[in-house]
Amino acid sequence: MTKTIENFLQYVKIDTQSCETAGVTPSSAKQRDLAKLLVSQLTRMGASDITYDEEHCYVYASVPASAGCEQSPVLGFIAHMDTAPAVTGADVKPRIVENYDGNDILLNEAKSIRLSVSDFPELKELAGKDLIVTDGTTLLGADDKAGVAEIMAMAEHLLTHPELPHGKIRIGFTPDEEIGEGADHFDVALFGADFAYTVDGGELGELEDETFNAAGAKLIVHGRNVHPGSAKGKMVNSILIAQEFQNLLPVFQNPMYTENREGFFHIDGINGDVEETTAEYIIRDHDKVLFEQKKELFIGCADFLNRKYGAGTVTVEMTDSYYNMKEALAPHAHLMENACSALRELGVEPKITPVRGGTDGSRLSYMGLPCPNLCTGGANYHSRFEYACIQSMETVTRLLVKLAVRYGNIKL
Repeated sequence: MTKTIENFLQYVKIDTQSCETAGVTPSSAKQRDLAKLLVSQLTRMGASDITYDEEHCYVYASVPASAGCEQSPVLGFIAHMDTAPAVTGADVKPRIVENYDGNDILLNEAKSIRLSVSDFPELKELAGKDLIVTDGTTLLGADDKAGVAEIMAMAEHLLTHPELPHGKIRIGFTPDEEIGEGADHFDVALFGADFAYTVDGGELGELEDETFNAAGAKLIVHGRNVHPGSAKGKMVNSILIAQEFQNLLPVFQNPMYTENREGFFHIDGINGDVEETTAEYIIRDHDKVLFEQKKELFIGCADFLNRKYGAGTVTVEMTDSYYNMKEALAPHAHLMENACSALRELGVEPKITPVRGGTDGSRLSYMGLPCPNLCTGGANYHSRFEYACIQSMETVTRLLVKLAVRYGNIKL
């Protein structure tokens, strides 16, 4: 078993699920369990400049430049330690399916849970490969422990192969990326890289230099409760008004009906009663103009209902989360060019796709650290049907080594 896979199987068994409502960083104390393990492993392998931000749960380290490459650019690799709140990350039981036959995979016999080819037809392309799957009751955690494992394996490989030319390599592991807060306390100056890659993508070959523009919105509807027997002309049912608001939004600008660069409004949660209903939304679009129009439409729907039911019936709290990193990365085309070239050297044809989401790199690119996103070899993130391909993960580790060597041959 390679170091990449050994790392990964160890990391996924540590519950690092983040929490959207905590209001602190890290949002869950258990993320520190993985952070401390990584610090210990980095120390043992001989990494330098190891810094553990214990308060906020960030880990930084270096692989020193090899002899003669001290003037090369400082290249960074970043991954996040947390897993998504959508599905539990506790008691993960990874299982290796060797020489996958291309058919459905029975994840859990007792619960009759299957990873179905009819639901996930891309599985057919992995016939003959070795897959890591769950037992169908938890997510796997490849998002982004696959990236963490690959970066750690890359660092150890460079440290044990001093003959490979490379500049100083900076490593960063962040908390709370899944709740949009991974870059909140990232110390770009301390990190000190000229450029970086997040290793937080999907299937082998995928490269991303474009993300959504993103906003979060909370809709609060204020109603009036009256006994239903005497409610005529008096009751204002906030649940029904929240439903009316949802029906004002464009039906097909919904995640269920969109793909590629098509944006959407997504109601992510709703809670309430007659007196008050709160709905959580996310608003997404790759195009900045369309993004602004979506936010205006959202507020306009609230204004319409306030005119209909009275001022203050509906309030909206809206905050921008991150922006499309395409513009910030445009002056640094070499990052994508080198990643494409390195993949082709490994026999993999690059697939440049827009991220239908965000990464830490979305914000870091606007914080002065140009940061496109690399694949990890995982798929079906945030679900019980998540899996990772062993051969793909091992190839990603080789990709990271190639990029380190490629930038080591450049002198500033």
